[in-house]
Amino acid sequence: MMNTNLTMLADFYEFTMANGYFENGLKDKIACFDMFFRKVPDNGGFAIATGLQQLIDYLQSLSFSDTDIEYLRSRKLFSEEFLDYLKNFEFSCDVYAMREGSPCFPREPLIIIRGPLVQAQLVETMVLLTMNHQSLIATKANRIVRAAQGRTVMEFGSRRAQGADAAIAGSRAAYIGGCAGSACTISDVLYQIPALGTMAHSWVQTFDSEYEAFSTYAKTYPKGCTLLIDTYNVLKSGLPNAIRVHREILEPMGEKLDGVRIDSGDITYLTKKVRKILDDAGLTDCKIVVSNSLDEYIIRDTLMQGAQIDSFGVGERLITSKSEPVFGGVYKLTAVWDGEEMQPKIKLSENVEKITLPGFKQVYRLYERDTDKAIADVITLHDEEIDTTQPYEIFDPEHAWKRKKISDFRAEKLLVKIFDKGKLVYTPPVLSSVKEYCASEIDKLWDEVKRFENPHKYYVDLSQPLWDMRASLLRKFS
Repeated sequence: MMNTNLTMLADFYEFTMANGYFENGLKDKIACFDMFFRKVPDNGGFAIATGLQQLIDYLQSLSFSDTDIEYLRSRKLFSEEFLDYLKNFEFSCDVYAMREGSPCFPREPLIIIRGPLVQAQLVETMVLLTMNHQSLIATKANRIVRAAQGRTVMEFGSRRAQGADAAIAGSRAAYIGGCAGSACTISDVLYQIPALGTMAHSWVQTFDSEYEAFSTYAKTYPKGCTLLIDTYNVLKSGLPNAIRVHREILEPMGEKLDGVRIDSGDITYLTKKVRKILDDAGLTDCKIVVSNSLDEYIIRDTLMQGAQIDSFGVGERLITSKSEPVFGGVYKLTAVWDGEEMQPKIKLSENVEKITLPGFKQVYRLYERDTDKAIADVITLHDEEIDTTQPYEIFDPEHAWKRKKISDFRAEKLLVKIFDKGKLVYTPPVLSSVKEYCASEIDKLWDEVKRFENPHKYYVDLSQPLWDMRASLLRKFS
């Protein structure tokens, strides 16, 4: 991931098609591809578009080494003219994208690549794997954060991630989704995501007694001291020893026990007991941290049952999005240009959800002016403008007789230009700003859209000109 040339990270068909385009005089034909997804993971109400920064880094570093060219030559499939083109490759596409951290919905493009056909085809795999993975983890993280109802959530999943890149990029995505920090130290080095963590059971087991382990740790790290109390028995030894360390070690140093962590057992039962014992001991400020294979449903249920928890460490079920580990984004051709004239393209299928939206597009989000809550998204043709001074009619694209006129609203374009003919024209915000933007935009969704089960359907409508274009192509090819 770091400082690695990923230009060859492409499905092989991208090279065979690119060579075919080149050989048949199509290499400079302008084409447009959309990256979008069809279903929100976990049957949720929305997803979070994440991964743009890594995509920018990839597109800026596209180049083929001599070794890459020799490998392709060895396959005896590609013309020397094509290989020479790759040797002198310069990315020259336009790229449009949703801002990182944006809530997003099925069918609307998260990324649009428009430019020479060969180039737009070659970047398909990296566009997909970057946006699919990080959007998946950010979406899962946000579900978990919302379940915690304002309590701190820490990402603890590095050791269960599917490889180093997944651990690092997943940590970043989880932070955007709302996590307060990560156990992954390198994420702090690279992205300034607060690295969090204290001790493991091995620390406690190393010493002759649990008390010795706790006291040694407290002497070494007196500030913000958090002790892991479930190595042997939470209520009979772990908690009593932690309180003893507070009184005998920390208080004389002018410090206090900051927290205790529980990593096993019945979390609801144990945290209730631990809270009462801590309070009775005068440690009302001591926080209770829990971990142990948590997800949004377990967190929600424990809190509903009265668990006394201040923060959560969530590992494998977050970093792998265990309940639904595939985001399912796709990359589809939507238009080509014959000179200045756009020729919209559509893919048909007997599965209605797989029919694509043609043309070069934009996405608008419509907000009520009085509440600033999102009403709906509208996918339009790229040059369409929505006039907010007049009532605007939205309609269900699959049931076009269902129509509604809205007024007193504002409209925001969601797709911003990132590259202009291969030149970066967008200044990516710092990660902390992305995180804040994500939280702010999610706050603009109605609570009904944010339900875990049976969320209210947020409508993604088509403008009338786009709907007419699609209908024309459906009639033509049906």
